[in-house]
Amino acid sequence: MSEKSEEMAAIMDLPKVELHTHYEGAAPPAFIRGLAKEKKIDITKVFNADGSYAFRDFVHFLSVYEAATTVLQSPEDFKRLGLAVLEEAARNGVIYMESFISPDFCGGGDVIAWRDYLAAMQEAASEAKRDFGITSRGIVTCIRHFGPEQARTAARCAAETAGDFITGFGMGGDENQGKQRDFKYSFDMAREAGLRLTTHAGEWRGPSEVREAVGDLGVERIGHGVRAVEEPALLDELAEKGIVLEVCPGSNVVLGVYPDWKSHPIDTLRRAGVPVTISTDDPPFFHTTMRDEYRNLANTFGWDEAVFKDIAKASAKAAFCDDETRTEILKKLEA
Repeated sequence: MSEKSEEMAAIMDLPKVELHTHYEGAAPPAFIRGLAKEKKIDITKVFNADGSYAFRDFVHFLSVYEAATTVLQSPEDFKRLGLAVLEEAARNGVIYMESFISPDFCGGGDVIAWRDYLAAMQEAASEAKRDFGITSRGIVTCIRHFGPEQARTAARCAAETAGDFITGFGMGGDENQGKQRDFKYSFDMAREAGLRLTTHAGEWRGPSEVREAVGDLGVERIGHGVRAVEEPALLDELAEKGIVLEVCPGSNVVLGVYPDWKSHPIDTLRRAGVPVTISTDDPPFFHTTMRDEYRNLANTFGWDEAVFKDIAKASAKAAFCDDETRTEILKKLEA
């Protein structure tokens, strides 16, 4: 093995911290197909001939995502899903992972049903930590294109179950629908329950969306946020306030936010002093893993082990977890 190959292998084998994944969106296609077969549900239209997820663009991706989740119908399904997702992440060197979970897909927003689903996911998290060595937490998310009223239902589920596993609240979905401030009530409810806050912004809309997310919702992290790069004054503000961007380069490239890896602004953001993290978003949809993200970043920007270690530590410090867990994760990163 050449020196360069050894260097790359060492980078990909580093312990990793992932803060931006969607629980259902991380479902391996084979897992979803298997569940569909068990339940005799025909969702063949969501797959390509090679078995991968089939979508044309971001809006179509959202509809395929929601169609795939229709086979997830019980707490046991979500436990099985959690184990599959966490095992795959651990295989890629992830030692700590946060996932976005939507009560809309887990009992339709009913708090009692949500508790049953949540208990199953917590069982999966506990078993995955024991069997795969990966620690995980859940961030309840409302779905932007479902509207502000439905978001309140998700926030209520989050507030009622805030604790050791549910540690954050956020928003995903179609960024082109409505305004961040339309969801202020839900974010205030979550904040009062002691939950940490993040929201998707600056993926499809420009820098103003990031500014509004910080100003109107008071979040400490931004999902994606990459288009903040278009406004230097905003970069200075993010750096000064320590607002963390949950960057998912592979997702951005596949969905066409940027045409290729060389055009992605993650290195520019990092050099501007903005705290950035690395995640996979919905990995099987975007044909990526954390090892793939590391490989592509190293090849594109020449990042060495030191850069990835710094980002992993910054990610651990930005994690929505208790201090004891954070200390445990940092020790593993430094080992």
